[in-house]
Amino acid sequence: MGLNVLLLGSGGREHAMAWSIAKSDKLDTLYIAPGNPGTAQHGQNVDLELSDFEAILNFIENKAVDLTVVGPEKPLVEGITDFLEERGHKVFGPSKKAAQLEGSKKFANEFMKKNSIPTADFETYSQGEFDKALSVIKKKDTYPVVLKADGLAGGKGVFICETAEEVEKRLNELEESDRFGEAADTLVVEEFMKGQEASVFVISDGKTAKIIHYAQDHKRIGEGDTGLNTGGMGAYAPTPVLGRRMLQRIEKEVILPTISAMLLDENPYKGILYFGLMITKNGPKVVEYNCRFGDPECQAILPSLESDLLELLEAAANETLDQKDVRIDNQYRCCVVLASDGYPLDYKKGKEISGIDEVSEGAFVFHAGTKEENGKILTDGGRVMNVVGGGNTLAEAIKNTYQEVEKISFSNKYFRSDIGAKGLAYTDD
Repeated sequence: MGLNVLLLGSGGREHAMAWSIAKSDKLDTLYIAPGNPGTAQHGQNVDLELSDFEAILNFIENKAVDLTVVGPEKPLVEGITDFLEERGHKVFGPSKKAAQLEGSKKFANEFMKKNSIPTADFETYSQGEFDKALSVIKKKDTYPVVLKADGLAGGKGVFICETAEEVEKRLNELEESDRFGEAADTLVVEEFMKGQEASVFVISDGKTAKIIHYAQDHKRIGEGDTGLNTGGMGAYAPTPVLGRRMLQRIEKEVILPTISAMLLDENPYKGILYFGLMITKNGPKVVEYNCRFGDPECQAILPSLESDLLELLEAAANETLDQKDVRIDNQYRCCVVLASDGYPLDYKKGKEISGIDEVSEGAFVFHAGTKEENGKILTDGGRVMNVVGGGNTLAEAIKNTYQEVEKISFSNKYFRSDIGAKGLAYTDD
């Protein structure tokens, strides 16, 4: 008898996870809540609100769900794992307290400082102290400076400011704009770290941690990493920014100290832990933790995973990860996000999408902000879908991906044409 699995989420990450889980011989039935038109190809979409824990619990009990896999960060930070585990159900995802590594920048920075995990110098301010923050930043007169909303802001609560005027503008936004809500009640001001960014994804059962893969994300909306931060405009994996020795340093100086310290704090970390890193001239430093797979990095990583994803998720939930191996193929993968023009601010929805069926075998289209109406797939979000291609080299993977990108059409389609380009400087391609 296989496992009944409930996957929570509705984005491109969850479509990639649904596709990967559905390949498992261990699977009986896969439910996705609420899912999207893409996830419906791999399981049964269920109309559940992620904030309605009681409705999720009732569904799990009615359908005899064996394992709940939580895709996005918000329900994790709100404590869904604790809620379900206290009622006797298996969950893949960290506890509410462990998820504070992403849910609170202040918590994460203080945790790293206490445990000598390399990161940026920082200071924190409550909402009433933003004038004080501005005064301190002006006095130091060291730019760029990084401003972060303490809580969850969908990847849009981080600002890299080049001048005092920009600091003042962003502080006013954080203080007055409704789009940040309680996330901006506390402000974290960090030194700007110079180097190349990279993301390392680890699966942990609280005691054992294993690297799944490593990637490079492209957060800014504009070519050449310009403009506003987004949830991510594309990614590629593996990133040659991280060589074998650097990965060993990251494991020794960042990953193991993090997992060990959480365990010693009687707060074991179970789930995916995303280490957003800056590779500086002094070595790796943590930019941020995320308590789940990155989106869109997940879409570039999972097609390379040769191990059974469901088997790994179950082992992490059962604290038997030490008995499993993580195997990755030797291909490069590039993921390009197709967005609605105007994202991450204002954009139009409801545009018909064509060309999905024309994408080549071996490439992937993962739905994100889409909906189905009268047999047609329409845009329904800022980040609409992800196109993933592969190759024996990074250059080949990039070329193959952009060939597929051209096949998909919708009015107001926007994408960056330079995803993966900065990785080419580290290769012989």
